[in-house]
Amino acid sequence: MSDNALHDSFFALHHGLPRQGPGSDATTRRLLSLTGRLPERPRVLDLGCGPGRSALLLAAEAGAEVTAVDTHEPFLAELRESAAARGLDGSVHTLRADMGALPFPDGSFDLVWAESSVFVLGFDRALAEWRRLLAPGGTLVLTECVWTTDEPGPTARAFWEEHYRLRTVAENAAAAVGAGYHVLGTVPQPEGDWDEYYGPLAVHADAADTAVPGMAEAVAGARAEIALRREHGADYGYAGFVLRPADPRWTLRTETPEDAAAIRRVVATAFGSEAAPSATEADLVEALRLDADAWLPGLSFVAEAPDGTVAAHALITRCRVGDAPAAALAPVSVAPAYQRTGAGQAVVRAVLDAARLRGEPLVLVLGHPEYYLRFGFVRASEYGIKPGFEAPDEAMMALVLDDSVPVPAGTLVYPAAFGV
Repeated sequence: MSDNALHDSFFALHHGLPRQGPGSDATTRRLLSLTGRLPERPRVLDLGCGPGRSALLLAAEAGAEVTAVDTHEPFLAELRESAAARGLDGSVHTLRADMGALPFPDGSFDLVWAESSVFVLGFDRALAEWRRLLAPGGTLVLTECVWTTDEPGPTARAFWEEHYRLRTVAENAAAAVGAGYHVLGTVPQPEGDWDEYYGPLAVHADAADTAVPGMAEAVAGARAEIALRREHGADYGYAGFVLRPADPRWTLRTETPEDAAAIRRVVATAFGSEAAPSATEADLVEALRLDADAWLPGLSFVAEAPDGTVAAHALITRCRVGDAPAAALAPVSVAPAYQRTGAGQAVVRAVLDAARLRGEPLVLVLGHPEYYLRFGFVRASEYGIKPGFEAPDEAMMALVLDDSVPVPAGTLVYPAAFGV
């Protein structure tokens, strides 16, 4: 049997499937919701689009102009037919191309989207090579197969070590941060996303003519994958990653002991003025440093301006919701000279990344709703969380960093240094 026969049989088996990997419209919408505010007609690059289920949804629901890329022309033909049937042929454009050798100029897209296809390049290579395609403020959305346990069983491990190296969500998030991205969100995909792929694939496998050269091997491979998922699915799953390149104007890092005086000046002037600085929040930061129960090492971040001065500071410390530990973002301070320059957003995203990588599942903030919505915060009351003091409901906000951990409900208790 030739390699071409197996290749042709593989694609014949997959022809006509609604999806070429685990996914769902609900997951696509969830990932889209985490990208934040988009231009009125966002430019989207859908890589490894397959028959284009995501491309069609993005064109229809986000008003996007979608360039859909795949190496398999029959998939692109399916997409063009579907787009025309939905009146979206003016919004969806197809291109047969290798996602590892893309012909587009730098900064061409507001969203680069790859559901169930990043494995073709590998997660790290995709992070490195696709970043240049994003316009300023653009977002990269990937879904990737991941370990869902720190100790996968030998059968699942042997299968994936032969086919593709898996990491955990936390390891991929750390790789993204290390590659210069902020993590806007991660989405563990539900079991139903596998059913939407493997259900139709199993029907095709049962109906396939295994007398065709290569088809018996293609069917056997599909059935082996389905059986592995059925028997060892607790070990691995799919997850989505919503990533945005860090603003290159700022150096983002944890504070050092040498930063203490500069941080105090930034905090004092941020909440007062250069002429009349406020000591209240500056004293709060210093009191929290001395509180061993509140201070979380590595979660005090600065944004350093090009001249080496501290432009902004953000702090996350331990709080509690009822009896459960949580994390509180406060204060966030930007030196007057750098306000409305993006320094504050940059340092907040950096400290939230650090909290995510540290394993903090929940961050709370009392602040301006319109500002913190851009980071994914929502009203804490949606989770049954309320402050132990009077505060507007819309200003007490929560951000879930780890969906696998139940969100506690109850009264929020800040460290004693807050005096509330």
